[in-house]
Formats: sequence, C-alpha cells, structure tokens
Amino acid sequence: MAPATPAAGCGFIRKHLLDLAPYKPIEPFEVLSAKLGRSPKEIVKLDANENLYGPPPEVMESLGGMDFPNIYPDPESRRLRAALSEDSGLSMDYILAGCGADELIDLIMRCTLEVGDKIVDCPPTFTMYAFDAAVNGASVIKVPRFHDFRIDVPGIVQAVKEHSPKLIFLTSPNNPDGSLITDEDLMAVLALPLLVVLDEAYIEFADQPSRMKWVQDYDNLIILRTFSKRAGLAGLRVGYGAFPLNLIQYLWRAKQPYNVSAAAEVAACAALKNSSYLEEVKRSLIQERDRLFELLQTVQYLSPYPSCSNFILCSVSGNRSAKELKDGLAKMGVMVRHYDNAELRNYIRISVGKPEHTDVLMNALKAFA
Repeated sequence: MAPATPAAGCGFIRKHLLDLAPYKPIEPFEVLSAKLGRSPKEIVKLDANENLYGPPPEVMESLGGMDFPNIYPDPESRRLRAALSEDSGLSMDYILAGCGADELIDLIMRCTLEVGDKIVDCPPTFTMYAFDAAVNGASVIKVPRFHDFRIDVPGIVQAVKEHSPKLIFLTSPNNPDGSLITDEDLMAVLALPLLVVLDEAYIEFADQPSRMKWVQDYDNLIILRTFSKRAGLAGLRVGYGAFPLNLIQYLWRAKQPYNVSAAAEVAACAALKNSSYLEEVKRSLIQERDRLFELLQTVQYLSPYPSCSNFILCSVSGNRSAKELKDGLAKMGVMVRHYDNAELRNYIRISVGKPEHTDVLMNALKAFA
C-alpha cells in the first residue's frame, strides 16, 4: 500500500487548523551556528530576551545530584509551589506550575474557549496569544495600542460591548516595547465582563510590583510568570500562574499530569534559594539596559523606546530596512529580532545582555552604518 499523501491526511485535521500558519520560534544555537558558520561562543544572541547571565550556580549542582530521574515527577509540583508561595507571599492554593508560561496560556484557552468564542488582543504584543487562540478555534478581536504603547481602554470597552469576548490577554511589561499597564487601566479592564490574563513574564525588570496577590480579590484575573527571564531557565521551561480559587480547580483537572519535569522543578527550586544572585543579575541587567538605551540614541538610523524590561525596541529610519539590518548584524554574529507588520513597520528589538555583548553590538551597528 502506498503511503498516505498530505492531502489525504487533511480529512483527519480539524477544519480551523487547515490554514493555520505555524508559529515562528527563534532559531537555536545549533542551527544558527551551522547557518552562520560560527561557533556558539562567537554568536551574540540578543533576539529572544534570554538571560545571558544564566541561572545561579546551585542550579547546575542540583541537576547533577538529582534523585530518582527514572521516576515520574510530582504531578502537583508541590515543592516548587511551596517555594513560590514563600517567594510571593501568596498561598500555594492559588498557584499552578507549567511547562513554561506558554503551556499555561494554551491551558487557559482550552479550559475556557469554545470553538467560535472570541478573545481581545492588544497588538503589538506577544504573538502567542493570537496563535493559541487560532489553535483553539477562537476569533481574535484586535484593539491596537496607542502610539506610546498604552492600552486603549475605551477601545477595549467598545470591543467588549460589540463582540462579547470571553478573554483578554494583557502584558506588563509589554513585549516588544517594555511599557507598563497602570493600576487604573488594569482595574478599568477588570470591571468588564471577561476574564483578564495579565502576563508578567518581565515584571522583575520593572519598577512595579507583581499583581499576583490581586487574584485573591478579583475572580476574573489570572497572573502569569516565568523562570525564563528572571532565573535564566528558558531551556528548562518552567512557568507558573496565580489563579482565583473558583477557576484553578478546573485547570488542575485539564492539565497534563506530569507537565513540569523533575529536572525543571529541581532547577527552579534551587534558583529561588539564591535570591541574592537573582537580585544581583536583575540589577546588572537594568543597569546595562539603561546604558544600552543611551548608546542606541547615538545611532542615527535608530530611535529607541524607553523600556521597563530586559529588551529595547527601536524604529529603523533613514531609508534602511529592519530586515536588512537584522540580516547584516547576523552576518557579523549578532542576532536581534526584527518586525515588519501592520503594528510595527520597520522595527528591531534588542535583548539586554552583558556589557561585553553591548560592546559587540555597538561595533556591529557602526560597521553596518
């Protein structure tokens, strides 16, 4: 029997997925190394907002001394949730851990959205929200941000009135620009009849406290956090969320039973034990962010935006193409992210690294000029 063709297999696929465009993730070191003809150590990776300082040393020690890697992990991630409770001051009853915050975004949608339901998205922002909505058969109502990247609260109110969406995803600091959502704006959105998911992946770099404890007072608020940025554990995929008690029970029922690996839980717990390291790295990244912003202001064809995160968004001007700039920097071993869509026409986003990474970047930008 001849193997089935892709067209023949389409009959098994849910109809709304047939035309789904795949999500485009950042290329890993191994792929970049082969493509650029450079070793990973020769590549300055400033395209994925990773923490280039890496995790505390205790993380590698704990992974090397792991007990029982042959046994399935705790399906409730109790050690990690207890450590997060101590770290945040919020009872572990409100906390659920995941294989990165990305898993929790999808889990929230799977638990709340019927095919044909609607969500509100506020671009430019993290594109995973719109992607996961499409995967789950939901429609996306776009309420673009203002030119200074503030959310358009009146526009959101109108969208809720016209479309009756079930969910809205907000990000503070926002990716890709690093702007914050004020308490006033957040409370205005919370007053609306929909579930509000606030993604705080980058909150550690902002002069604003987490709103995790707000879930005790708002039964329509979810807060998402991650170890990828704060603790340098992007490769181990550890995220967590704070949920109202009336919602979290259903996510417990629907989540995969062993979603957080034993290695991820051990590493995350070890990272939380060295709070002084995490604080030192945070201060270093904020200091370097401010230095990078000042340096980028001296580049004639770039206009950087102030950021409260570990990255800086820049518009590219002077008849230059952001794509050509990104490709030109890549040839010099420096990776940045570029945008050229309806919301961000001709922009690049640069992650904050160590001082030596900034120096290499600035030399490459001068060479490109």
